[in-house]
Amino acid sequence: MTEPPPRSLDTSAGAPAAGDEQVQRALRQRPREPGRIAPAAPLPGRHKLWLGGYALALIVLAVVFYVLRLHPPDFAASYVPLLRRATVGAMAIVLTLALAKLVGVYAIERAETAVTRYNLRRILRLLVYVVLAAIVVSVLFANWYAAAASLGLISLVLGFALQTPITSFIGWVYILAREPYRVGDRISIGEATGDVIEVTYLDTTLWEVGGPYVSTDHPSGRLVKFPNSNVLTSTIYNYSWPVFPYIWNEISFQVAYNSDLEFVGRVMRDAAEAELGEAMIERVRVFRDILSSTPVGEVQVHERPSVLFRVNANTWIDAIVRYVVDPKQAGSVKSRLIAVMLERLNAQPERVRFPKGDNR
Repeated sequence: MTEPPPRSLDTSAGAPAAGDEQVQRALRQRPREPGRIAPAAPLPGRHKLWLGGYALALIVLAVVFYVLRLHPPDFAASYVPLLRRATVGAMAIVLTLALAKLVGVYAIERAETAVTRYNLRRILRLLVYVVLAAIVVSVLFANWYAAAASLGLISLVLGFALQTPITSFIGWVYILAREPYRVGDRISIGEATGDVIEVTYLDTTLWEVGGPYVSTDHPSGRLVKFPNSNVLTSTIYNYSWPVFPYIWNEISFQVAYNSDLEFVGRVMRDAAEAELGEAMIERVRVFRDILSSTPVGEVQVHERPSVLFRVNANTWIDAIVRYVVDPKQAGSVKSRLIAVMLERLNAQPERVRFPKGDNR
């Protein structure tokens, strides 16, 4: 399981505008400014061991190729061309694996986030598979024209038989290119809602949240797998957009018409502000920066929790407090706020009357 990337907002005066860079990248307004490259870290011992093994294997294979070229054994004269190709192929395989190891250590491990490292490892692994397959084909088929014809016929047959896996692979490419979601994001697709814990070449795995067995945003304990082809035909709701990984949430109480609405609103607003602190202000500022980079225009959003009153058809007033919250903490925050608000509202029965009137 890949660890979800940390979400943070750095708003200090001297810090680089990381939020602005993410806005530009997500909205495709202009190229993202390159980040500062971290200095190369020394190779861990296990990587040195692997690279040493690859170097030794290359030396041994080079000696074998030299022997086959200059002093081929008489009993294997008819097999010398094939053995040479096999030796060269083995050297190419070892060299490919060594280069992949170097790229993984010096490039991928220095990527900024766990999600980026995860995706780059997947791409590197796919490229290695393709190169290894090409090497094996070149060893088995001396005539490339015959090999291409054979592979073309096989590809035609497999194309009809494996339409769904191929479409899922295209979906994986779409996920990497367009990033409708990443590992660690909370999404809804179809009837499934959960946190993305793995994205393979063919399918995506969610750690389900909610579902038929729990009524809150708590994990249900079930894993949900769906083919990547679904992203090409289904609507995806991403609650963890890296630019603005928050959602608006509401808490509603029903109060009687003769309640002190100013007092009710103040209690609900104060409780929400005490819970959220200054974090909500920073989140809304980020949201406004995003809107300013789009054609959406001005949208009224409050930097602090806001309270609204609506007339309910059942002869009472709905008092609603609206606030911004991390979607993965929405359930726990709402539970704490409800408890605090009810305690303060119930402490003033003469000012807050619920639909049942005075028989509280």
